[in-house]
Amino acid sequence: MAKGYWIAHVDVRDVEGYKAYQAANAIAFAKYGGRFLVRAGAAELMEGALRARHVIIEFKDYATALACYHSPEYVAAMQKRLGKGDIDLTIVEGYDGAQPA
Repeated sequence: MAKGYWIAHVDVRDVEGYKAYQAANAIAFAKYGGRFLVRAGAAELMEGALRARHVIIEFKDYATALACYHSPEYVAAMQKRLGKGDIDLTIVEGYDGAQPA
């Protein structure tokens, strides 16, 4: 079964205020088994336009990734993010098929 991923691009506008969102979202990620693969760090834009920070969170499957987003725990966390930052978030199903030789 293919894994599920959150792929987020974030601009934090209030670093101190954003910390409350990070603490609250950790509750949802722990409950649903979310695992950070990318959490900010160095990045170099090669094409197009993106926000300043990039985050990829892995879940055991796509359904779990969606359930986490819609969970009461994450909905509460999102309220703490309001006005603190801007986010573009996509939830995608991973690829479990053949790879190039």
